[in-house]
Amino acid sequence: MPDLFTLEISDRICSHMNEDHQDAVLLYAQKFGSSPNATAAKMLSIDAEGMNLTAEVGGKSLPIRIEFDHALKDSEDAHNTLIDMLKLARVQK
Repeated sequence: MPDLFTLEISDRICSHMNEDHQDAVLLYAQKFGSSPNATAAKMLSIDAEGMNLTAEVGGKSLPIRIEFDHALKDSEDAHNTLIDMLKLARVQK
């Protein structure tokens, strides 16, 4: 399967998430990244298998890798998956 997530697509998604949905990125780190004490998070990259974040925990910056429950097909699938994950994270609050 070719990598459908080029650097440009990853950068576009990450920029959008970091600029417009910082609260969602933080919830991903807290709920799916095993970092419930994170106070801030940033999405660094996304690929078909998962996303890489950095989270601030106790004054330290920690790398976090969150695997998706399926291989993403395209950027639309990424969009829908991130929304579904956010809904799940909010329910788990």
